[in-house]
Amino acid sequence: MKILVTGAAGFVGRNLVENLKNIRDGKNKTRPNLSIDEIFEYDLASTQEELDEYCREADFIFNLAGVNRPQNPEEFKQGNFGFASLLLDTLKKHENAAPVMLSSSIQATLSGRFGTSEYGLSKKAGEDLFFQYAEETGAKVLVYRFPNLVGKWVRPNYNSAVGTFCNNIANDLPITVNDPTVELEMLFIDDLVEEMFDALEGKEHHCEFEGVDTLQKEDGRFCCAPITHKATLGYIVECLHRFHEQPKTLIMPAIPDGSFEKKLYSMYLSYLPKEKVLYDLKMSQDDRGSFTELVKTLDHGQISVNISKPGVTKGEHWHNSKWELFIVVSGHGLIQERKIGSDEVIEFEVSGDKIQAVHMLPGYTHNIINLSETENLVTVMWANEIFDAEHPDTYRETV
Repeated sequence: MKILVTGAAGFVGRNLVENLKNIRDGKNKTRPNLSIDEIFEYDLASTQEELDEYCREADFIFNLAGVNRPQNPEEFKQGNFGFASLLLDTLKKHENAAPVMLSSSIQATLSGRFGTSEYGLSKKAGEDLFFQYAEETGAKVLVYRFPNLVGKWVRPNYNSAVGTFCNNIANDLPITVNDPTVELEMLFIDDLVEEMFDALEGKEHHCEFEGVDTLQKEDGRFCCAPITHKATLGYIVECLHRFHEQPKTLIMPAIPDGSFEKKLYSMYLSYLPKEKVLYDLKMSQDDRGSFTELVKTLDHGQISVNISKPGVTKGEHWHNSKWELFIVVSGHGLIQERKIGSDEVIEFEVSGDKIQAVHMLPGYTHNIINLSETENLVTVMWANEIFDAEHPDTYRETV
């Protein structure tokens, strides 16, 4: 399959093209039914001759080209309607009835505050042109009305408040939120790309519109990405400030699979400046070695790393309800545990050559001994709760 992507250098185009390449080059094997031979990238620097060639050869067309923030409102019509007309005329010239996708906007509903939007009017004109083209040629046309598009590589200080917030907070720049109660509907770029893959496989999702609300419907005239997220500006900014503080607090917020928070965190990280990609952790050091907290969570405890020098014994304490996992990743050690009130000691010889996890049982005093005379013993430790200095639940007792 040969695929044409117009607007290939833009936010959506760049993400789509790079992910199409992953399929073409066999790096993404999640779509075994998709076979991509060639990707034609068309953008502002491309020529009419190239468009002519691409329209002759393409088996599927993603029309992502458009104008969002022109200096003159007339450029909306030229960029959104004018190019669509040129593209379709070129396809007709070559009698190429390949499926064509159009990237439109929720503003094309002309509902509510979008009723007088020049941008919405230009997008609506482009939609009408595509539907007319489908009637004339019999070609399959997929018209998508997207809400706010967000994700990695979105341009800040342009047409995405979320992109601006991510960029500014990541770079310690000020932000302005006029009304934190305003709710946005957001489509993350990775979810959009998956829908584009569905479209290539003929499994696109259809919908109709009730005002600006998308109603999924199998026989709908329009198409949509089925997964979007709604959140207020206030909540978005609140999340971003938590992400910003994570290197200091070490607290990783809840990011369930598929959640808005998980996707927003990924987007935020893509704006980090080089000097923030690396950050220091506090090492508690003494003549026995060191202990460093790595990551904390509010509901799944914390992860730390412990380094014991040769011959050193650490631990020698027990807990009532706290429990831990010790995972030796380098060196050679011995873990001992003894139930409080008992003389029986259970032992586990551990090594970085065979990585294993050992439970530190509640009610058992325990230690870890570096058996090497020359190497440090490196142990990753997970505890079921964040350490609380006022309620440590830790009691000294030798094994």
